[in-house]
Amino acid sequence: MIGTFAYIGLFAILGAWARYGQTLLVQTVLGRNFPWATLSINVMGCFIMGFLFFETLERISLSPELRTGMLTGGLGAYTTFSTFSLETLVLFENGEPVKGLLYMFASLFLCVVAAFAGAWISRSI
Repeated sequence: MIGTFAYIGLFAILGAWARYGQTLLVQTVLGRNFPWATLSINVMGCFIMGFLFFETLERISLSPELRTGMLTGGLGAYTTFSTFSLETLVLFENGEPVKGLLYMFASLFLCVVAAFAGAWISRSI
């Protein structure tokens, strides 16, 4: 049990660093007029979750502690649905309901498609 918490902590640090780095990169390239950084992180995180979940379940033998650390700690810190929710709220409160709805539906659709794509690729290779 201690090992699981250690892996979660280690991978959470890496996931948070990856999230921050991607946020800086995406905001530098695309700006801050739309929450592109969080959208890209959530889509990428869903893809990686779909891929790694099945890779580590069906192909790659990992200890349950390491697998939990990667999926729960790493991806849990990397993707943040709470940030998505807050950014959606801010768009609505700033009088931009079309952007808010676009962001909601794009996030939902793209993230579910990304999870399916990750799972499909994992099972296809």
